[in-house]
Amino acid sequence: MLKAGIVGLPNVGKSTLFNALVANAQAQAANFPFCTIEPNVGVVAVPDERLQQLSDLSGSREIIPTRVEFVDIAGLVRGASQGEGLGNKFLANIREVDAIVHVVRCFEDEDVIHVSGSVDPVRDAEVIHLELGLADLAQIERRRERLKKQLRTSKEAQLEDAALERLQAELEQGGAARRVSLSEEEQSLVPTLGLLTAKPIIYAANVSEDELAGGNAWVSAVEALALREGAEAVRVSAQVEAELVDLAEQERADYLAGLGVTEGGLQSLIRATYRLLGLRTYFTTGEKETRAWTITAGMTAPQAAGVIHTDFERGFIRAQTVGCGQLLEAGSLAEARNRGWLRSEGKDYVVAEGDVMEFLFNV
Repeated sequence: MLKAGIVGLPNVGKSTLFNALVANAQAQAANFPFCTIEPNVGVVAVPDERLQQLSDLSGSREIIPTRVEFVDIAGLVRGASQGEGLGNKFLANIREVDAIVHVVRCFEDEDVIHVSGSVDPVRDAEVIHLELGLADLAQIERRRERLKKQLRTSKEAQLEDAALERLQAELEQGGAARRVSLSEEEQSLVPTLGLLTAKPIIYAANVSEDELAGGNAWVSAVEALALREGAEAVRVSAQVEAELVDLAEQERADYLAGLGVTEGGLQSLIRATYRLLGLRTYFTTGEKETRAWTITAGMTAPQAAGVIHTDFERGFIRAQTVGCGQLLEAGSLAEARNRGWLRSEGKDYVVAEGDVMEFLFNV
C-alpha cells in the first residue's frame, strides 16, 4: 500500500488533521512543538460515491472501499537538515513515504502559538522546502564524491553523475528534484537516493471554520505557490473535521450546512492524495460485495487481476468489462450487454478509471 506523509511546521494542525483522518488515531494533538515524535500510521478509506451506486444496483451485502495509508510525521523546523528539532529522524521518516501532504497554517488563533511568531503559510512552506532541499543536496554531494573514482571507466557512473549534476543545479537555485526531467535510465539510477524534493506534494491549507467556505488571502497565496510548483492545493479545516468525528450523521449535515460547505475538506484531500500517487480504481460487484481495487495508472487487465490474486494474473484469459457510468445508466449487466457496452478485453487492455470488471482465468 502506498503511503502519504503529513508534514509541516509545529502547531499547524498536522496531528489534529491526522486524528480526524483515522478518527481513532492515538496521535496527541497538543499545543506543544514535537508532541508527535514517533510517526503515527493510519489506513484511510477513499471516499467514492460510485461504490454505493454499484452496491444498490447489484444488491450487495457488503461494500469494501479502497484505501490509502497516511503517516503523521512530527513537525520540522528551520535547521532540520542539520539535525535541529530531531530533524534527522523526521527527514528519514519523510524519505520512507511516496508522497507529501504539506499542512500549512492559514488561520489566526492567539491560543495556538506559531513557531515563527506570525502566520505566513508561504514563508512556512519555504522553510520546509529549504530543509528538504538542503537534505537532498547533501545526499547528492556525497553520492557524487563516491562516483568520482568510477567516472573514467564506467558509462553508468557517467550517466548517473550527469543526472545528479542537473539535480544539484536545480536544488542550488531553490528548485525541487521533481522539476528535473530525467530519462527512464536516469530515473532507475537516482531513486536509490530517496530524494525528498522528488516526491509529489499537496498543500493542505488549514483554515478556521469561518473561512472554510470562502478561504482567505493566505489560502490564495498557497494556491498560487502550488500553481508555480506544479503541485496541488486543497482547503481543509482540521478543527471542523475534529468536530465532525463525534457528531451523528444528521448533526454533521446541519453543522456543515451552517458553515456553507458539504465537507470539512478531508474527503477532497484523500481523493487528491490518491490521484497524486498515480492511483486508479476499478470495481468488482455482485450480490456478495461491491469492492474498489487500487491499481497504478497504466496497468493492464492481467496486472489488475493480479491485485485480487496472483492466480488471476497467472491464468488470465479475458476480462468482461464495462465502464461504471455505462453500467449505472443501463441498470444491469444484461442491459449493458444488450446496448453493446459490455466488452471482452484481452491481455493488452489498459484498465481505465472506473472500469467494472469480471475476470476469467484458468490455472
